[in-house]
Amino acid sequence: MARRFFARFPGEVGLIHSKLSPGERYDTWRRARAGLLKVVIGARSALFTPFRELGLIVLDEFHDASYHQTEPPFYDAVRAAQAYARLTGAACVFGSATPPVAYRYHAERGAFRLIRLKERIAAASPDSARRLSLPSVRIVDMREELKSGNRHIFSRALQESLSEILSRGEQAILFLNRRGTATYVFCRDCGYTLKCPQCDIPLTLHMESGGERLLCHRCGYTRGMPKTCPKCGGRQIRRYGLGSEQVEREVARLFPSARVLRWDWDTTRRKRAHEMILSHFAAHRADVLVGTQMLAKGLDLPLVTLVGMVLADVGLSLPDPFAAERVFQTLTQVAGRAGRSARGGRVILQTFQPEQYAIARAAAHDYEGFYAREIAYRRELGYPPFSRLVRLEFRSLRAEEAESAARRLAERLQRLLREEARVETSLIGPAPAFFSRVGGAYRWQIVLRGPEPAKLLENHLAWLEGWRVDVDPISLL
Repeated sequence: MARRFFARFPGEVGLIHSKLSPGERYDTWRRARAGLLKVVIGARSALFTPFRELGLIVLDEFHDASYHQTEPPFYDAVRAAQAYARLTGAACVFGSATPPVAYRYHAERGAFRLIRLKERIAAASPDSARRLSLPSVRIVDMREELKSGNRHIFSRALQESLSEILSRGEQAILFLNRRGTATYVFCRDCGYTLKCPQCDIPLTLHMESGGERLLCHRCGYTRGMPKTCPKCGGRQIRRYGLGSEQVEREVARLFPSARVLRWDWDTTRRKRAHEMILSHFAAHRADVLVGTQMLAKGLDLPLVTLVGMVLADVGLSLPDPFAAERVFQTLTQVAGRAGRSARGGRVILQTFQPEQYAIARAAAHDYEGFYAREIAYRRELGYPPFSRLVRLEFRSLRAEEAESAARRLAERLQRLLREEARVETSLIGPAPAFFSRVGGAYRWQIVLRGPEPAKLLENHLAWLEGWRVDVDPISLL
């Protein structure tokens, strides 16, 4: 995106993102304030560029969770952009092929102007354009693959499609929403799962040049692979699950001549690593790109004629009312990376739940069908946009302190709900958060659900000392 704007507005475009040095960021800030820049491109913090006369704010792929800042300073860039546009009189444009259900609902009722782009556009030449159809999607039921004796991580259809596109000199993207080699490591003798001592979540196995290591994807804790079980001393330590590293190795094993790149958090920690991987793939110095959620971004790669979703089910079973929406958005966005040229494209979607509505609608490129099913679900259960949520989270290094603080506040809030007769507002919890321990701190949470749950707290802010308050959260995990 930056290259396109640099070419169109030479000398007038600045760039802001987390990989820049403080000096580079300050230079962009200074030039924008002095009126030397007309356009700034960047991640959520680019929103605060000090333009003298702001005329337009565009949030591309505004459904993406990364617009929501979950650590200090807390803010939601989508809502902040709306407020900033009102203050400055600027136009504010949100773009997405999979807009959040709540925003779509409010747009239909006039809160936003809804503009539909009903057809795919691709430039055939500098002064013309032609329409491209969306890629065909084939759902492969991995239960049937197992029944027929295929225990490989790739279905027969995906293996055949990979072989075909490689023989034609085209490219493929393989998507898996998990890093590492194995999802978790456990002992077959006693069932013990190796977990992070600080976050209490399973460690993920990674293969490196120095050997095997176990990594916590929350806090970065790392340790070597044990030879015996830390709990029972048994030697039946096994790995379970699937990660992007394993997919990369399997492609290399099945297709030794294929050039494979991996694009996930582990391979992009160095400065300019994103740019290097993408430029290599775009220049066809690699045939297969294996990656995680980064692949759901708006990549435009004309030689990509195949997208394989190795396991589409990841995330569906999380105890969160927004889980299906996130899965649908991710699958739809990844599927859209195929067929962006006259060569056409196809998608192989592997799943153990082909009947699940988020998966079925994503395979059909059917946002309207998904929206209709999801909005009915939200209406039935009273979740946004039919209510608003406030998530209250307490963290402590001592488990009993986190629990007692949560129970104490819950009792106060329940009493307040009764005294003020707020029959439309309900309290969910207190309960440990899904990720109950992060960075050594235990997490307990309370969720308020109702028409205006934040107003319940306005006159009782002293109760919330030490609490994290998330109004209209995008996740309850």
